Amino acid sequence: MTKALDTRTDKLLKIDDHDFTMRPGFGGPAVPVGVDVQVESLDAISEVEMDFTMTLYLRHYWKDKRLSFRSSNNQSMTFDGRLVKKIWVPDMFFVHSKKSFTHDTTTDNVMLRVYPDGKVLYSLRVTVTSMCSMDLSRFPLDTQTCSLEIESYAYTDDDLMLYWKAGNRSLNTDERISLSQFLIQEFHTTSKLAFYSSTGWYNRLYINFTLRRHIFFFLLQTYFPATLMVMLSWVSFWIDRRAVPARVPLGITTVLTMSTIITGVNASMPRVSYIKAVDIYLWVSFVFVFLSVIEYAAVNYLSTREERKERKVPGPGRLSCTCGEAHPGMMSASYSEVNANTTGNYGMPEENGGVKRERMLAQLAMESDQLTGHVGSGAYSNVWIDTHVIDYYSRVLFPGSYILFNIIYWSIYS
Repeated sequence: MTKALDTRTDKLLKIDDHDFTMRPGFGGPAVPVGVDVQVESLDAISEVEMDFTMTLYLRHYWKDKRLSFRSSNNQSMTFDGRLVKKIWVPDMFFVHSKKSFTHDTTTDNVMLRVYPDGKVLYSLRVTVTSMCSMDLSRFPLDTQTCSLEIESYAYTDDDLMLYWKAGNRSLNTDERISLSQFLIQEFHTTSKLAFYSSTGWYNRLYINFTLRRHIFFFLLQTYFPATLMVMLSWVSFWIDRRAVPARVPLGITTVLTMSTIITGVNASMPRVSYIKAVDIYLWVSFVFVFLSVIEYAAVNYLSTREERKERKVPGPGRLSCTCGEAHPGMMSASYSEVNANTTGNYGMPEENGGVKRERMLAQLAMESDQLTGHVGSGAYSNVWIDTHVIDYYSRVLFPGSYILFNIIYWSIYS
């Protein structure tokens, strides 16, 4: 029965009477082939591979008088992919495609419709992975434009005239198409002539689409953590300059965290030879964190140098005392001990030698009172925190500079 049906189709369309290895109207003008596309899905976009994957319905329209037949009701005939192998069809391919295939579940997703006057509609469902040259200089605040290019492989514009059947309306998209990382701004069509030095000119059709990247994900994963690390590095400016175990680990921790953030971002990106927008933000943030560590190194060095000078040349009004002993009844703490070189200055602000004293009122718990015998009684005492002049100015200079950088950065890239 299948063979009988094939024989009836061949006789009706007169397939055996013609040579379908040649195009319609061979030797005459170019065959007009109209194209329209229905985009089913935009599956994936990869910055690392510089490509995208799209599933679409590709339809071709042309007229082949050799396939005309008599019909009393003027109705078309629809066939599956088996007839495609017996007649002439346009040899379309996707330029710059890396991988493509026609769907074959449950059968080949191919349709051929022939009208009595010889007009032909040829439709197939294709998934194609094609190259997209992305400019990531503004990543992740970038907008990308990719295109899927369709062209005849063998027939030049002298033999085949490829065109969009209904202009920009030839491209239809599913309203449910969405991407997790991009916002689809526009789909449109264009057509141009492509020249090959060895074969000639070819008609080429373009499906162009513009994508704008969602920034909120990168704000949460990259920008916000980097900003917090920079702000955390500023905490050291308010810590006593003598608290080396507190300030040094804080600086090292923030530097290592920034290094981890930079490494994580670059691991998911292609190795491009230019600087991206996210690189500028992260490296400037890294420099701020690194400078906060260098700032304490400068403070520690200058403070040590000044203290050595003060020990050699005692200033006027200084008292000689032994201050290494803790006051009876107070908890022993490194910040409640009094420096022998600064005892004479308690009670007055001093900026001599680049050092400024700041006063802080703290409540110290009394473990025991040898005079009264009361245990756990509270008392107030004056505790001094040494602040170097560099720390004093860094509290304003570092935040101000970073805020200015953010204003310039977001005004340029947003």
